[in-house]
Amino acid sequence: MNEILKEIENLRKEIEHHNYQYHVLDDPEISDSEYDALFQRLLKLESRHPEYASLDSPTQRVGFEPAKTFTEVIHRQPMLSLENGFTNKDILDFDTRIKRFLKDSHTLEYIVEPKMDGLAVELVYEKGRLVTASTRGDGFKGENITSNIKTILTVPLTLITPPDGTPVPELLEVRGEVYMETREFEKLNADRREKGLPAFANPRNAAAGSLRQLDARVTAKRPLNMFCYGVGQMSEMGFNTQYELMIYIQQLGLRVNRPHMNVCQDINETIEYCLHVEEIRHQFAFEIDGAVIKVNRLSLQKELGEKTRSPRWALAYKFKPTQATTRVLKIDVQVGRTGALTPVAILEPVLIGGVTVSRATLHNQEEIDKKDIRVNDTVIIQRAGDVIPEVVKSVTTKRTGHESVFKMPEKCPVCNTTAVKKGDEVVLRCPNSNCPAQKRASLKHFVSKGAMDVDGLGDKIVTQLIERGFINEAADIFSLDFNTLLELDKIEEKSANNLLEAIERSKVTTLPRFIYALGIRHVGEHVADLLASHFKSIDMVMKASEEELVEIKEVGPQIAESVVSYFSDESNIEHINRLLKAGISFEDIPASMGSPIDGMTIVVTGSLESMKRGEFRELVTANGGRLSSSIGKGTDYLVVGESPGSKLQKAKEMGIKIIEESDFFKLFDS
Repeated sequence: MNEILKEIENLRKEIEHHNYQYHVLDDPEISDSEYDALFQRLLKLESRHPEYASLDSPTQRVGFEPAKTFTEVIHRQPMLSLENGFTNKDILDFDTRIKRFLKDSHTLEYIVEPKMDGLAVELVYEKGRLVTASTRGDGFKGENITSNIKTILTVPLTLITPPDGTPVPELLEVRGEVYMETREFEKLNADRREKGLPAFANPRNAAAGSLRQLDARVTAKRPLNMFCYGVGQMSEMGFNTQYELMIYIQQLGLRVNRPHMNVCQDINETIEYCLHVEEIRHQFAFEIDGAVIKVNRLSLQKELGEKTRSPRWALAYKFKPTQATTRVLKIDVQVGRTGALTPVAILEPVLIGGVTVSRATLHNQEEIDKKDIRVNDTVIIQRAGDVIPEVVKSVTTKRTGHESVFKMPEKCPVCNTTAVKKGDEVVLRCPNSNCPAQKRASLKHFVSKGAMDVDGLGDKIVTQLIERGFINEAADIFSLDFNTLLELDKIEEKSANNLLEAIERSKVTTLPRFIYALGIRHVGEHVADLLASHFKSIDMVMKASEEELVEIKEVGPQIAESVVSYFSDESNIEHINRLLKAGISFEDIPASMGSPIDGMTIVVTGSLESMKRGEFRELVTANGGRLSSSIGKGTDYLVVGESPGSKLQKAKEMGIKIIEESDFFKLFDS
C-alpha cells in the first residue's frame, strides 16, 4: 500500500479512537494539544493528496455547501412516540397492564434512564459506515440531516469493532437524542445577544434549530451532543436484555447514557429510581424532562409489541414542568452586595416543578431590551435548580396595549447615588460603599452557611439589627449582647442565648471560609480554597500581587485584579483588622506529607451524616486533597453517603475505589 495512504488511514483510525475515548467514555488518553497535532497532520496530508479524500474522514465534520432543502427519509421501522405517565399510580398501572397482556403475574425487570429533552434522530449504518441520518418527523418519515449529524463529534462516522472481536452489524439503525448541554447553551445565547441576534428559548430549541440548518457549516459551530437509547432494525441481535444491547452499542463507538441507566428488579424499585432522578435532575449537565421506563428483556418487548402510536413495553414518566406562563405585575430593582442593580420581575404566582414562583430575575437593561419584556406582559419563565427563576421570553401575541416599557433608574433606588457602569460591563452599579442595601447584602453573605455560618442569624434578624442601628458592619456582630437581642421582634431568652453561642462558635473558623465571607468580587468558595491553600495566611493573601495570583492554577487576570483591588482599599484592611480584633481565629487542619489523601481527588455521592458538605470540603482541602463534583479518570476515591446517586454506578464501571463515609474518616484515625 502507498505509504502516504497508509499513514492517512492510520491517522483516521487513531483520531476516531481518541474521539471515542474522549466523547463516549469520558476517558481521554492524550492531551488536547496532542490530539490537535494528529488532526492537523491528517488535514495537511489530505489537502496535499485530494485523491485520498473520504467522506468518512474525521476532517469532514466541518460541513458542506448549503443544501437547498431537506430530502425525505422513510424509516424502515417507525419511530414511535412513548405513552406518558405523571404519577406513581401511572407507573403501577403500566406494570399491571403489561402483566395482564403477558398473562403472567411474575415480577418484571425494568431499565430506567433519564429522558433527554432534545431532538430524536435515527442513524443508519451499513457495513459499519454512517450512510443516513434523519429526524423523527412524523414517526414514519423524517428529514435527511446526514451532513449536519456528521459535524457532531460524539457520532462515529464508522463503527469500531467491539473488544471481543465481534464483527460490526451489516445493518444498524440506531435511535438517539441530539441535545445541547446547559452551559454550552448559555454561552451560545450570550454570543447571540452580543451579536444582536435573538436568543433561543431553551436548549431543545437550540439543538433543533442547529440540526435543521441548511448550511451544515453553521451546525458545525454549535456545541451539539448525542446519546443513543435504542435500535430500529439490526442485522444481528444476539442479546437478551435492553441493557446488554446498550453496552454493545457503546462498544461499537456510539455514546449511551450508561452512568445514569439503572436496571430495577421490580416496579417499586423502578418508582424509587424515577423519583431519585427527578430529585437530582438539576445536577445533570443537560436538561431532562422525565425518565424512560422499558421492559428490560428483549423477548418480552417483542411479545408485547406496539399499539397504534407507541410501544406497550415502554413508558415516559414526565417530571413536573420547569417552565410556565404568567404575567409581569411590576419590575423592582434590587441592590446587591457589590452594588449591582438587578431588575427583578414581580409575577402573578405560578407553580413550577412543585414550587410557587412569584419573582424572576431580568439580569439587566440590555437583557430586558433584547427580550422585549414589559410591565403587564405575559411571559414564559423557567426554574433550574434552587436559583431564582428567570424570564425566558415575552409572549407578544398576548399583548393588549396596556403594557409599559421599563427603563432602569439613573440613581440607586436605596441611597439615591447616581449609578455607574464600569468598563465594558452592562450592569449598572451603585458606587456608594455605604449604601444601606449593599451593607445589608454584605452582612447577610458574611453570616451565610458557606461563609462564617452563624446559625440562626438569618435575613430577617440581620435586617432588624441594621434598621435599629445595632450593627453597621460585620465586626459589630461580635459585640452583640443578650439585652440587645431581646429588643428584636420574636426573640426570646432561649433564642437570644442560642444566637450568642452561635456567634461565639463562629469566631473559630477556617481561612477559606473567612476569605469567602469577605465578599470579594469573583471570589467564590472554590477560589477562596485556592487562595488559602496557596498563601496559607490572610496576611499573605492581602499582600499578594496580580502576578503572584495568576500563577495559581484556575486564577485568571479578572480574579487577580479583583483581589488586589479589594485589598488596596484601606477601609477593607481596617474592616479585616476589626474582625480579627473581635476574636476571629483560624483553626485549619495543616496539610502534611503524612496526610492519607495528599494530592488525591475526592468525589462524594449521597448525603453525609457526620458533617456538612462545606465542612467535608474543608477537611479534604486542608489535608492536601481536592474535592471534585464529577467522576473522571483522575478520581482517587468516591465517598459514598446515604442515598447515593448515579456517580456510584459510574465509579464501579471505571474501576474507581469506592469507600463508605465511615471508612473514609477512619483514614484519619492515626
